[in-house]
Amino acid sequence: MEFVVYILYSEKFDKTYVGFTTSLIERFKSHNELATKGFMIKFRPWKVVYLEFYNSKTEALNREKWLKTGNGRIFIKNLKSNNFF
Repeated sequence: MEFVVYILYSEKFDKTYVGFTTSLIERFKSHNELATKGFMIKFRPWKVVYLEFYNSKTEALNREKWLKTGNGRIFIKNLKSNNFF
């Protein structure tokens, strides 16, 4: 099974979101269409701006957690400032 760590971006609100999943398309649809409450619905529409693929859940979870740390936020900010998204 493959695990995907992803970064979503709401251009309208200049917000990012980090998550991981085994089914990116279904998860993305949930974030943009299906969810009826929570953080995600407030900042729609989202677009996928960054992906990383892992073979283990542990690796993906560790990377997701790192991206949510101060250093991870700097990494994301650098992606944005380099016009990656």
